[in-house]
Amino acid sequence: MLINQITIIGEKTLVTLSKSIKRIKPSATMAVTQKARELKAQGKDIIGLGAGEPDFDTPDNIKKAAIDAIKEGDTKYTAVDGTPALKEAIQSKFKRENNLDYGLNEISVGTGGKQIIFNAMAVTLDSLDEVIIPAPYWVTYPDVVNYFDAKPIIIICGEETGFKITPDQLEKAINKSTKWFILNSPSNPTGSCYTEDELIALSKVLENHPHVNIMTDDLYEHLIYDDVQFHTLVSVAPFLKDRTLTLNGVSKAYAMTGWRIGYAGGNQDLIKAMGKLQSQSTSNPTSISQAAAVEALNGNNSFIAERSQVFKKRRDNLISELNSMNGISCRKPEGAFYVFPSCQGVIGKTDDSGKIICNDQEFTTSLLEQAGVAVVQGSAFGLEGYFRISYATSDENLEEACSRMRVYLENLK
Repeated sequence: MLINQITIIGEKTLVTLSKSIKRIKPSATMAVTQKARELKAQGKDIIGLGAGEPDFDTPDNIKKAAIDAIKEGDTKYTAVDGTPALKEAIQSKFKRENNLDYGLNEISVGTGGKQIIFNAMAVTLDSLDEVIIPAPYWVTYPDVVNYFDAKPIIIICGEETGFKITPDQLEKAINKSTKWFILNSPSNPTGSCYTEDELIALSKVLENHPHVNIMTDDLYEHLIYDDVQFHTLVSVAPFLKDRTLTLNGVSKAYAMTGWRIGYAGGNQDLIKAMGKLQSQSTSNPTSISQAAAVEALNGNNSFIAERSQVFKKRRDNLISELNSMNGISCRKPEGAFYVFPSCQGVIGKTDDSGKIICNDQEFTTSLLEQAGVAVVQGSAFGLEGYFRISYATSDENLEEACSRMRVYLENLK
């Protein structure tokens, strides 16, 4: 039977790939980051603004907790979907910060938020099920849905609504095949954050469609600015709790991207099924990372507010710079560490190489090649004519990147 799957050609083998893997694309954000790394390795002067990764280090108390775990021999297998200590810390976090009550059997811990999303989709989606995804969206959402032969229903949410889905749009998108609605606030890539009233309005639509599950991606919860208040959907609409998966993690606010810990609270039947799948895939997240995450959630987190002020200053400076550049306009986001400027004003122009810029991908490619600034095209997030900049980098990098962009844009013809 193996010969039907692998054809031997000389000393090489040609593996027949599954239909599932052919339905997805590599992550666009990771591709841009990798391209920037490769160019830097070749000796080229590249400023990478593609990665959604804080430039701050993991706080010392969190690193110490990991070191202590190693010294104490906490290096064995743990419970598949999270240690009791970490689940208790997550339980306390949900209650303390979001006024949500989850039992330990309603909490799942995975190797980053991506695994939580993958597990949830894997155990619930069948072929031709539909998942409503507002665009701009995080690049992973539609590809995970596609992997399971389900159908992403992309709802374009333009700048006129703050890049946010309206109740009317949501109502029109729901049908009998709708299995999930994914809501990300604050948003990657736009930084938009839904208000309490906006969430209540969406919850009224969802109340009338009890067959629809909801995933709220709250990963950027602590990165909000000005007088904006964060609200997660279940906190304002508790009647949706049994069919909502509340996703979060320690990557962004705690500068722990490489530690790979994501978590969620949800219906115990869903959480149990996700754990069953995880037992046959990765098993438990790293025991050492889990020990560090306990300290992150339970320990002193005053650094979050301090770092948020740094991010806010960067955002404000970046918005001011972008809105003074030829052909660029940019809405001020409420949260996260991204801006999502429009590049529609440069479409149709010609760069120094004589190439006509016809779309946002050609713009970002030209910007990288001509100015050495790596950003991600808006079409990768489902909205053409924009691009994403991550300001989770140093002030010096941002200042130099803006200087290069300004010169590049002034030279377009």
